[in-house]
Amino acid sequence: MRHLIDILELSVEEIDELVAVANDIIANPEKYQEKCRHKKLATLFFEPSTRTRLSFEAAMYELGGNVLGFSEAQSSSSAKGESVADTIKVVSSYADIIAMRHPKEGAPMVASMKSDVPVINAGDGGHNHPTQTLTDLLTINREIGHFDNITIGFCGDLKFGRTVHSLASALSRYENVKMIFISPEELRIPEHILKETLEPAGIEYVETTDLMQYMGELDVLYMTRVQKERFFNEADYIRLKDSYILDLEKVHCMKEDACVLHPLPRVNEIAIEVDEDPRAKYFIQAKCGKYIRMALILKLLEIK
Repeated sequence: MRHLIDILELSVEEIDELVAVANDIIANPEKYQEKCRHKKLATLFFEPSTRTRLSFEAAMYELGGNVLGFSEAQSSSSAKGESVADTIKVVSSYADIIAMRHPKEGAPMVASMKSDVPVINAGDGGHNHPTQTLTDLLTINREIGHFDNITIGFCGDLKFGRTVHSLASALSRYENVKMIFISPEELRIPEHILKETLEPAGIEYVETTDLMQYMGELDVLYMTRVQKERFFNEADYIRLKDSYILDLEKVHCMKEDACVLHPLPRVNEIAIEVDEDPRAKYFIQAKCGKYIRMALILKLLEIK
């Protein structure tokens, strides 16, 4: 039995395989309509979500399966004090596979140790979000065509942004990738990502507070919101929340074939006017999430 807690648990070959299957699902959806017939996905979301939860559910339904679960902690027995371990032990007797989001880092790992079925980490605190990373990689594959020989800029909340941590880790295994980390000093990329993942892989990276300095070099700009829910001090959030706002004037400084990604939800860090620019790919990115999660469900359930 296989779980997915951290993106680095997948080899480069497995990521390429998942991307290939997702592309085949997009091209030939009818081939996959009954692949998960009589299978059940449990979505256990202890933290709010729109895209991740609904894309998991849509993925399972489009594979011919069924879905059960809850969308907030207050809808579960955790509100009564039940432990994650007990919840998972019970739910894994009802479902064939589990997608779990939790505000506490490491909770999906605990769940995987107690589960009788595969567990997918759908986001744990500021730690990891491997299926968003697969979504990002599928989008880059479809828009850029390759993962090596690219320059990617990560902008915004890089300290608490689990999507940034996971994507940077995944791309560190490809050749000639350059990373530009753009953030306020208070929201810099964690030191352990730089020292334990990027530097051993020989990844070239730059840290800067200036959004425009490298704009013309980027193949991908990965925008993120400043996450209010990760702050203990509201004054700090208010001070930092508008640090970087991408408008059309800034986008026009990018390469014509570059793409702007965002894991969503957007607050105000990307102006609405950018949506109509051909480089804006974040809504396409959200759609890609359904297809890559379909591919992942098939892989973990060992369905050919």
